[in-house]
Amino acid sequence: MRKLILITVLFFSFFNYNCSSDDALDSDKNDYLIFGHFYGMCVGDGCVVTYKLTNEKLYEDINHNYSGTDLNFKELENNKFEQVKDLTDYFPSELLSENEDVFGCPDCADQGGLFIQISQGGVIKSWRIDQQKENVPEYLQGFMDKVNEKIELINN
Repeated sequence: MRKLILITVLFFSFFNYNCSSDDALDSDKNDYLIFGHFYGMCVGDGCVVTYKLTNEKLYEDINHNYSGTDLNFKELENNKFEQVKDLTDYFPSELLSENEDVFGCPDCADQGGLFIQISQGGVIKSWRIDQQKENVPEYLQGFMDKVNEKIELINN
């Protein structure tokens, strides 16, 4: 009888641990969208801007690194988050299945580029996208417009 009780307790403990709803929530907490633009032949504070959008907050990179590496984010005000929180709704799912990580020739002719990075369930993908729409697939063009629009909203 003692063994039966012990096995029952262990079974339910194992079952509750593996089916905890907290595990499912944790994976969503790490999801984000990083977006920004970069211009090499440019002077001023707006030449390189990069933002990180989560389900709850918006952050700005304070390093303004042209390469999109060495990012260091600080939290922005909630009103900025409210202005851009729907950007992920415009993210084109086709981009996730692309083999390329560079579209067009970002900033080759001083036209600038977009930096996009997404993390979903721990999988991180990044892209650099030419600002000239004729150099990128059509499915990206509406998203590019939204990214540029949101950057403008944040900076006003």
